[in-house]
Amino acid sequence: MTLTPSSEPRTGGCVCRNIRFTVAGPPDFPHTCSCRDCKKRGGAPMMSWVAFPLEGFEWTGEGGEPTWFDTYPGKTKRGFCGTCGSHVAAYDYGDTWMGVTIPALDEPDGEGLTPVNQSCRNEAVPWLGQVPDTRSIPAAQ
Repeated sequence: MTLTPSSEPRTGGCVCRNIRFTVAGPPDFPHTCSCRDCKKRGGAPMMSWVAFPLEGFEWTGEGGEPTWFDTYPGKTKRGFCGTCGSHVAAYDYGDTWMGVTIPALDEPDGEGLTPVNQSCRNEAVPWLGQVPDTRSIPAAQ
């Protein structure tokens, strides 16, 4: 599956609209995650994520950046709205991509946003079907 870059910027944010963002550029690796941390943070059996290039990412709401929590200190932090509690972002220190929760996007069903895999399948709840791995994997040469 090849993801097509979006020519139009996408917008998103939290439930109360205090934290807002604009992203431009191609979405990368839309997926769900069933790790313990995602389940606890999201209050659900999984969370869904997609990444966008940092160079096209901007916090635009009155609240500025979200409140950050170092999920894995020095490695990964997660952003949420300090007012309504919505989880909106994830950032791996030193990366060139910003992860956002797919539901935080104003149009979460847009092009390139269908999850192509599920992370941490071994931690998934048994009563919910898993997301199939639909990524196109190049043939070994």
